[in-house]
Amino acid sequence: MANKLNDKQIKALLKSGQPVKQSVGNGLYFRISSEGTGFWVMRYSIHKKRREITLGSYPSLSLSNANAEAVLLQAEVKKGRDPLAERARAKSVDIKTVDDLANDWLESCDKRLKHPGVPRRIYKKDIAPTIGQLSLDHVNPRDIRAVIAKIVSSNRPATANDALMYCKQLFRHGIKLDLITSNPADAFTLSDAGGVERSRSRTLSIDELNKVFCTFRENTDQFTRDNYLAVAILISLGVRKGELIAAQWVEFDLTQGLWDIPKERSKTEVGITIPLAPCVIEWLNELHIRSCGSEYVFPNRRASKRFSHMSPDTLNAATQKLFKEKKVPVEHFTIHDLRRTCRSLLASIGVAGHVAERCLNHKLKGVEGIYDRYDYLDERREALEKLACLVEPIVTPAANVVSFGKSA
Repeated sequence: MANKLNDKQIKALLKSGQPVKQSVGNGLYFRISSEGTGFWVMRYSIHKKRREITLGSYPSLSLSNANAEAVLLQAEVKKGRDPLAERARAKSVDIKTVDDLANDWLESCDKRLKHPGVPRRIYKKDIAPTIGQLSLDHVNPRDIRAVIAKIVSSNRPATANDALMYCKQLFRHGIKLDLITSNPADAFTLSDAGGVERSRSRTLSIDELNKVFCTFRENTDQFTRDNYLAVAILISLGVRKGELIAAQWVEFDLTQGLWDIPKERSKTEVGITIPLAPCVIEWLNELHIRSCGSEYVFPNRRASKRFSHMSPDTLNAATQKLFKEKKVPVEHFTIHDLRRTCRSLLASIGVAGHVAERCLNHKLKGVEGIYDRYDYLDERREALEKLACLVEPIVTPAANVVSFGKSA
């Protein structure tokens, strides 16, 4: 069908400024809006319904290009594809790179996981730097191997296993959305990453604790006073790292020697009141001064959009750096091993098992856990004060008061 318009006629219509709809042919129309703007629309019928789609404005989309696009779209209509539906689908799913897919997947994690921050942190820190900017259809198993190998080389086998698991979930999400047809992480197993994980049993002896705290004091440029006191409190109370570093001053009654951990931050989803030994209160009083009016016991010393308190990685990174530089004269340990160390020390000073378990905010097992609702606060206070008698001389030896300095 011959065009019913040419460029000269289009310009004349625009100059008139009158709203108009002029057929060009092949379902293509030129329209002028009430505001005097010219644009192209295409009319078509599909599934016994009449539809209309806007192609673009004039002169950004020329007459010849508008005609060419109309021909292509009409060909799609003959194949049973609705251009309007296809356009809506393209707008709703704009996922081209691994980062794009990860954003969509992490949103689903936010809705279904109790701790969505874990996959988000591992993706951003350990996966995204290697493959985040790659196009989805360009990711191959070699890229997954590179991600895992980099983590393994940093001596973080558990994180390597987690990263592999999250890679599998991430690309499975892409298959679910029909963005890719295969999962580049599927062929890998734990043996390719950090290996089969075994329950850790590492605890530190009194002698090892002496050496560790001595090392911390000798490396104050790397291991800050805040870090030092955090480790001391973790060993003295047996609380989880996440419970301590996110603690707020409003939770403490230092006069009564009590710390109320809210259920929202407890792994067991049960709040607990922790009795504080005198030396722990003294360390907290120092931290209160050092926090400089912050609502957090351990405020983040660096500007961060993620955390107003100490980052979850801070203590781990500080200790691992000392190990990497071979400055710690004991067998390797992690921050979580301090909690196990606390439990071991409680047993060594004769604290009853059920009291020690409540000190660590563990749920009591079996029938005892169902019927025994007594919180053992007095017994726990006595136990933790006995433990403090072991820990305090290690943390604050007389010869160290001057060398470390509370103003450090």
